[in-house]
Amino acid sequence: MTGIVVTDIARADRDVVDALAEFGSATVHEALGRIGYAGPRIRPIQQDATIAGSAVTVQTAPGDNLMVHVAIEQAQAGDVIVVVPTTDSAYGFIGELMATQMQVRGVRAYVTSGGVRDTAELREMGFPVWTAHVSSQGTVKDTAGSVNVPVILDGVVVNPGDVVVADDDGVTIVPRGRAAEALEASRARTAKEAANRAKYESGEISMDVNGLRPVLDALGVRYLTQAEYDDGRR
Repeated sequence: MTGIVVTDIARADRDVVDALAEFGSATVHEALGRIGYAGPRIRPIQQDATIAGSAVTVQTAPGDNLMVHVAIEQAQAGDVIVVVPTTDSAYGFIGELMATQMQVRGVRAYVTSGGVRDTAELREMGFPVWTAHVSSQGTVKDTAGSVNVPVILDGVVVNPGDVVVADDDGVTIVPRGRAAEALEASRARTAKEAANRAKYESGEISMDVNGLRPVLDALGVRYLTQAEYDDGRR
């Protein structure tokens, strides 16, 4: 179904969304059982930006940014606009002028499997973007698409109102209904990592901290001296 604009999407609790930004895409991805990561193709154009926000989703025709304009109209402060062309499309769907509108409306970031342009200006104005392509090629505005419908961002389903967590490592999507669970699990994982870090700083190693020796034994991994290894090759 196309030509749809849903105007009253549900969003996760704002405090939960804000708190998830503290943990970053990798921690949240791992804490939720290794789900939601959009993959290595969706990369930041900047460094040292970590955000979380509610997804306003856009399904658009290749090379056509008409529905991105509609998404800006529908966006609220704290949102992240997620744009997915129906086929891979390395066009610059947005640049500085559209980002200015988003920034003024409180949109936290822009994520796309399409492309962007004006990347130097976007970095200068401090508007974070994660994208599959950087391209000077412009778009048209003559094909209907949809806003706030489910989209697939490089293999990950994004429903409107899902939480987008993004940083230097990429983008992770948290289903809206699991936002509080994701926050709790991320806090627990971070606490565990802090405890492990203290052990490593005291001289312990991950082989012992993580109990990996029995795993190696079960897999039949053997420790040999160089002489034993050389003898076995003869």
